[in-house]
Amino acid sequence: MQVPTRVTAFAAALALALSACTTTDPYTGEEKTSSATKGAAIGAIAGAVVGIATGNSAKERRNRALIGAGVGALSGAAIGNYMDRQEAELRRELEGTGVSVVRHGDNITLNMPGNVTFDTDSAALNSQFFRVLNGVARVLDEYEKTIIEVAGHTDSTGSDAYNQRLSERRAQSVAQYLQGQGIRSMRIVTEGYGEQYPVATNETDAGRQQNRRVELTLAPVTEN
Repeated sequence: MQVPTRVTAFAAALALALSACTTTDPYTGEEKTSSATKGAAIGAIAGAVVGIATGNSAKERRNRALIGAGVGALSGAAIGNYMDRQEAELRRELEGTGVSVVRHGDNITLNMPGNVTFDTDSAALNSQFFRVLNGVARVLDEYEKTIIEVAGHTDSTGSDAYNQRLSERRAQSVAQYLQGQGIRSMRIVTEGYGEQYPVATNETDAGRQQNRRVELTLAPVTEN
């Protein structure tokens, strides 16, 4: 998949803005902004937010559809307040699961690594991933003024074309599970990014496991 120049520029600019990001250690619950955290955030945000931040037309269509369906839109200070409360709920729900929560502006990204998501060369959800997604679904159901981008990623094993298709199937698997938990399909955007946005080296098993992931980015439904 050809990556637009504006996406590359966004990812570069985003890396410079990471000092404004906060993350929670998925095992200790400690909030950090260390250099290691910032490095992980680059991959998490540059991968999953890429569609939303560059004006993805699918996201815009869902924004309009949700407003038309009577969900209502957020504006002004209400946007930040709404996402603050949703972020706090997600942090509580996901504590100790191995899923990190990254906040950048009004978007929230959940980085779900391979040890809780998928085996190598598979789009089938690991059984331990069900509990994580059930918790996420509970929060998403409560905060319905949120659009969800589900982004699938792979490690570098295999061809670019194969990994692209695999990442798309991984995103679809998660989206379908969330829909099965009652999340409306019109809220969900799925994207596959193949091996384009690694968060770790592909030279080790541990690194490939981190790259074999799904990221959920949550964006508010807004008037504009």
